[in-house]
Amino acid sequence: MSEISIILIEDHDLTRMGLKAALQSNTGLKVIGEAANATQGLKLLETAKPDVAVVDIGLPDMDGIELTRKYRRYQAESGQTHTKILILTMDHTEDAVLAAFAAGADSYYMKETSISRLTEAIQATFGGNSWIDPAIANVVLRKMRQGIPGESQAADKPKTVKIEALPSEYEQVLETYPLTQRELEILELIVAGCSNGQIAEKLYITVGTVKTHVRNILNKLCADDRTQAAVRALRSGLVA
Repeated sequence: MSEISIILIEDHDLTRMGLKAALQSNTGLKVIGEAANATQGLKLLETAKPDVAVVDIGLPDMDGIELTRKYRRYQAESGQTHTKILILTMDHTEDAVLAAFAAGADSYYMKETSISRLTEAIQATFGGNSWIDPAIANVVLRKMRQGIPGESQAADKPKTVKIEALPSEYEQVLETYPLTQRELEILELIVAGCSNGQIAEKLYITVGTVKTHVRNILNKLCADDRTQAAVRALRSGLVA
């Protein structure tokens, strides 16, 4: 498999350097360019044509959402639709999330999540899937069947967020080992970002019981951790 080419558009030098070093340590990823602001970033996107652009939302000259909107227009005009865009941010407010997807972002990644997860998010985005951070999952769920307000959205063709379905092998597992009603309740709370302690408090059960249910949920979803379980729950429609 060839390397995934990446450019980083991030105004904080130390953050950008740290991201580059961490991503370059993965043999399947290659950072081919960097930009410290949106103006440089747009030019780099047009010339480098990376597989994935990691774009900070808080750029000094133009925010990452506007950059995404302008680059999507360029892609539509030039016919160059190859590059995927992953928004990198600390902002999980509804307005920011919906504006990013409406502008054409493919994925939305919270900065406080681990670098290993960023690698997974980039790989998923490159593969044509939308990485949806569990911290903003509820926002997407509320809007996924509705039009997302956009600056130039056509009235007869609302823009929606596409969440890919689970692969068939996971569907077969769920058919064999369906989630119980209690597991579904806990899965919804996981998607909402609740900790084990918060889940225990909400459902009036012990933390130990919650851990047992979470372990069963991960096994049934073939997920390595809670984040992966939340994403697969969204993609499969288990949580609505």
